[in-house]
Amino acid sequence: MQGLADEITRDYDGLEPVLVGLLKACVPFLTDLSRRIPIPHAVDFVELAGYGSAETGGHERVRFLKDLDLKVGGRDVLVVDEVVDTGLTMHYLTKSLALRRPGSLAVATLFDRPYRRLVDDLPIRYVGFTVPDEFFVGYGFDLDERWRNLPDLHLLRSE
Repeated sequence: MQGLADEITRDYDGLEPVLVGLLKACVPFLTDLSRRIPIPHAVDFVELAGYGSAETGGHERVRFLKDLDLKVGGRDVLVVDEVVDTGLTMHYLTKSLALRRPGSLAVATLFDRPYRRLVDDLPIRYVGFTVPDEFFVGYGFDLDERWRNLPDLHLLRSE
């Protein structure tokens, strides 16, 4: 994590970025990352919900449950998320944020699964780890809203 924080600090030195966390799983990662970034920065959150099935023709749709409190027009925005898989949610969020005309827009993710990507044009600049298609709990990751509070990651195996 310190390596990511050092890269972000170097890239945003002299600026005052807004770290935008994608609730809920990002909270431990965003908090730890923010504490390691010594330059001035703001923190805000969005919450999105995905839905899809027969009513959407089998395609996932995304909608805002909680929008930003801060204005990001002209500001340097760094979206912080715990994992990027298919990229559908991140694509929706970054396209929505781009309409607000930020000075710059990038993504930091703890875990990346590029082999699951369904969209290609994501502004992912910072990646902690590229991970296999396994299910984790703890450190913000949950299963049915359980185990988010575990202080470290656990691989969940079906047995």
